[in-house]
Amino acid sequence: MLKTQVSGKTSVPSAGVDAAEPAGSVLDRYDIAILRELQRDARQSNADLAQRIGLSPAPTWRRVRRLEQQGVITGYRAEIDRRRIGLGVLAFVRVETERSGGDAMRELEARVRALPEVIACHYISGAGTFELQVMATDLDAYARFSVETLLNLPNVKDIDTSFSLGEVKSGAALPLAHLEPAVR
Repeated sequence: MLKTQVSGKTSVPSAGVDAAEPAGSVLDRYDIAILRELQRDARQSNADLAQRIGLSPAPTWRRVRRLEQQGVITGYRAEIDRRRIGLGVLAFVRVETERSGGDAMRELEARVRALPEVIACHYISGAGTFELQVMATDLDAYARFSVETLLNLPNVKDIDTSFSLGEVKSGAALPLAHLEPAVR
């Protein structure tokens, strides 16, 4: 659960607090509604967002700013159709690393973060160490990238690649139902 910290102590609602402001230690229904609406359309105006969640604009704006400051909302971006900008290949790359110290792994992580072709990287369980999502214009470009870049990264022992043959679901909003109180 998300707690609001003030000077190292969990904040407690006081008398006279705006009823639209969260009063406790968890995200309330307005916060959840804000998250749901911003995932649906982050370009909507604050006035439209306020109307959709049932608050006035001022407390809505304060709540959005608080969610940003707490790191719940980490940014805003446009969703781009990768094919329309010439990125026809989406590869899932399992990277197997040499078993070495933390310094080597941190260096590999830093190098992977710096590669614009890598759009996501996760530590994984099972075979391999990392699972990367890599974008490329075509198979030849991916082949060059894998041989000239991925296999030459520090601590990389081997890679195994699978290619997306079609997207069933992509860029989905995060599920929020677990944040809502159970209906009794």
